Amino acid sequence: MPAITLPDGSVRTFDGTVTGTTIAASIGPGLAKAALAMEVNGKLVDLSTEIADDAAVKFVTKKDDASLEMIRHDAAHVLAEAVQSLWPETQVTIGPSIKDGFYYDFSREKPFTPDDFETIEAKMREIVAANAPFTREVWDRDEAIRFFEEKGEDFKAELIRDLPESEQISIYRQGEWLDLCRGPHLRGTADVGTAFKLMRVAGAYWRGDHRNPMLTRIYGTAWRDKKELDAHLMRLEEAEKRDHRRIGREMDLFHIQEEAVGQIFWHHKGWRLYTVLQDYMRRAQSRNGYEEVRTPQLVDRALWEASGHWDKYRENMFIAQVEDEDKTLALKPMNCPCHVQIFRHGLRSYRELPLRMAEFGACHRYEPSGSLHGIMRVRGFTQDDAHIFCTDDQIADETAKFVKMLAEVYTDLGFESFRVKFSDRPETRAGSDEVWDRAEGSLKTACKIAGVEYEYNPGEGAFYGPKLEFVLTDAIGRDWQCGTLQVDYVLPERLDASYIGEDSQRHRPVMLHRAILGSFERFIGILIEQYAGKFPLWLAPTQVVVASIVSDAADYANEVAAELKAAGLQVVTDVRNDKINAKIREHSLARVPVILVVGRREAEERKVAMRRLGGANQEILGLEEAVKTLTAEATPPDITRFSKD
Repeated sequence: MPAITLPDGSVRTFDGTVTGTTIAASIGPGLAKAALAMEVNGKLVDLSTEIADDAAVKFVTKKDDASLEMIRHDAAHVLAEAVQSLWPETQVTIGPSIKDGFYYDFSREKPFTPDDFETIEAKMREIVAANAPFTREVWDRDEAIRFFEEKGEDFKAELIRDLPESEQISIYRQGEWLDLCRGPHLRGTADVGTAFKLMRVAGAYWRGDHRNPMLTRIYGTAWRDKKELDAHLMRLEEAEKRDHRRIGREMDLFHIQEEAVGQIFWHHKGWRLYTVLQDYMRRAQSRNGYEEVRTPQLVDRALWEASGHWDKYRENMFIAQVEDEDKTLALKPMNCPCHVQIFRHGLRSYRELPLRMAEFGACHRYEPSGSLHGIMRVRGFTQDDAHIFCTDDQIADETAKFVKMLAEVYTDLGFESFRVKFSDRPETRAGSDEVWDRAEGSLKTACKIAGVEYEYNPGEGAFYGPKLEFVLTDAIGRDWQCGTLQVDYVLPERLDASYIGEDSQRHRPVMLHRAILGSFERFIGILIEQYAGKFPLWLAPTQVVVASIVSDAADYANEVAAELKAAGLQVVTDVRNDKINAKIREHSLARVPVILVVGRREAEERKVAMRRLGGANQEILGLEEAVKTLTAEATPPDITRFSKD
């Protein structure tokens, strides 16, 4: 006789085992119609799930965020059924929901192309309209393997063989079609709705291994209604306009080529953007008490084995074999073990803690070629990396100081707010449960004291400790996880880091791993897309163009440029024998923030006509006033702020 506790605290009892469908109907016809799934004691399950014991139940409707992921999951199943209905020889493999949509990987002799989308979408709409119920069945393992092998579904059979012996073989039917799936699912295919669209195709190796067969991955997006779908498609259109790769070409910032896959050739303008950002971060770190260091690029595998990274990251490391010394070296994929070596060099005292150690550390990681994306996902990158060696009692204060610093940086760079996620222990990790209890407890206490509110991100911590993830929202509503703060008791233990305490005994420090930008390369890509290349004056690679109207004004244009350069501005002079409108159009397309136009009159009166990017009007200023105005605008915000204090 289960007692069902609802979110409002009310309790309903039933004579025997009960399903979510029955509970919803007992509450009212409105909920019975609206309920798509339910949470039982916090776990998301089908409405058809039977409840035999007392439980807390919360129903999921289309208004809830949980419904969106389920819609996308079910849309992947509808896509797979549609493809096999149209091309029965196709093998289905896996098809999860992902951010903003879903995908499904197919094995077919002739790969799919976008030309197939219209046909597939039409079949998907037929399946949705049929409203076949999703029903779950539990099969015998051997029976399931035999079934899929007889159908020619070798990939599905392989998946089942590799499942743990203890795991149930869960099969979901939708009408005559079925798939291996843990669930949960909506009530029927009609709940998917028609606010979906197939977006693109890509190649994908089976199980992500280049030694396995190549599959065709079809990506789609799915939403709760047409309004949400249309808004998403508009965001994608805007995102395409802001694509950092296209803008990078147009602004001559960088390029990437086959001879250095996943690594960046920074051009003069792009490198100026990079160094301005790096100088800004160096000032921020210096003000906050960080000591900047530099550590080697190539480090013996023995250090990576001792730290635990060799087991976790070996497949992502670039290896160098030194034959005459019989050594294996690795290009460092992260900086933390090297920072511990500096901490260990000499005897440390508790009086030195907290010790904040920062490095603009150049790192290399092997990323599969298919995952590389402009300067956002690369193989060679530089982190704004730092490690704080401290005591337990100092974690909260260091967390508060870090969050304050991070907030100032993000504000200066044009991001008004951020969210925080708390990522706890992953399945595969180093350290005992007691150590993890201590680390997670310390970080939660630090957040409480520092006033940091967070949402949970279960199982996504680093292998050595829990972490806070700081998520930015850009100008078109996309989330970017950039900053991190991680509490680590494991690495100091593994690498034997210690300090002499007030009691004259050796103690292990706590190691806080922290970053604000993450990597310069990725963050610059984010900045390019945030501003669509129209940077504030202090960040702009070229800040001012001085353009002459007539050749007689060329000398004055050069004089104006010299004055601005002497004031520290990045200036280009354009005295070509072209029409001024053509010059303005060209430099506007290059996203130069300010164009100073000079002709005979301006030369005679020692004035300039100032045009700002995106503005229709011009402002006439005396040269001295223009230099003063632009110098003030081009001063980085942190220098301006601290010069006032």
